[in-house]
Amino acid sequence: MATLARLLLAWIFVYGGQDVLRRPEPRARISGPFIDTMRGVAPFIPEDKVLLVRANAGVMVGAGLLLALGRAQRLAALALAGSLLPTTLGGHRFWTFEDPQQRAQQVVHVNKNLAILGGLVLYALSQDRPRRRLH
Repeated sequence: MATLARLLLAWIFVYGGQDVLRRPEPRARISGPFIDTMRGVAPFIPEDKVLLVRANAGVMVGAGLLLALGRAQRLAALALAGSLLPTTLGGHRFWTFEDPQQRAQQVVHVNKNLAILGGLVLYALSQDRPRRRLH
């Protein structure tokens, strides 16, 4: 059952990440204002928004595959959690939507991502504990 849970958790990142790798431009446009804001805080962030979106997607695919394969699971879960933060803040800026329906849809995405983030953190923390066998 744990293997199935791990595969399900990894799937959203592998699936979503490969889609973004193939078509990064729409995500770069959506997240552009967030990237610009972050560049004000961290000026070393590259100007190329498509490159940044692709890099984030690459982390999602790579770490998602590691998690799915059961390799470096703690590191993979933490990398996915780290990639989920800019994805959520840049891609689901609900506060910028005037239309209540669009705003509500973005809030759903933020809440979904927060739940996934919680699952990833819980998964990463659970990798510290020795596994007990049930008799």
